[in-house]
Amino acid sequence: MSDANAVKPGAADASTPQRSKAELHADIEKTRAELRATLDAIEFKLNVPKQARHAAHRLKSSLARYRRDNPIGFAAGVGAAVVAVGAAAVLGFRFAGRR
Repeated sequence: MSDANAVKPGAADASTPQRSKAELHADIEKTRAELRATLDAIEFKLNVPKQARHAAHRLKSSLARYRRDNPIGFAAGVGAAVVAVGAAAVLGFRFAGRR
């Protein structure tokens, strides 16, 4: 009860294109590179200190760009932040002094 169209183990199917060793090697290298990129992305997502450094760098860059593009707005923002911190300190000391 042998089927003449059955594919033997290890034999290539007629519908499957034959690929050279160089093509197979290139596919393997491409897959390895994709795997490395995926593992690097996972490692970055799980590395909180690295993410914090990256976020701080992005914040510094955006502040430097804003300062360069709009120096008056930057100065106003810094002034407002100083006033807000000073007001919070004064209110905090007053609240602590009442207790």
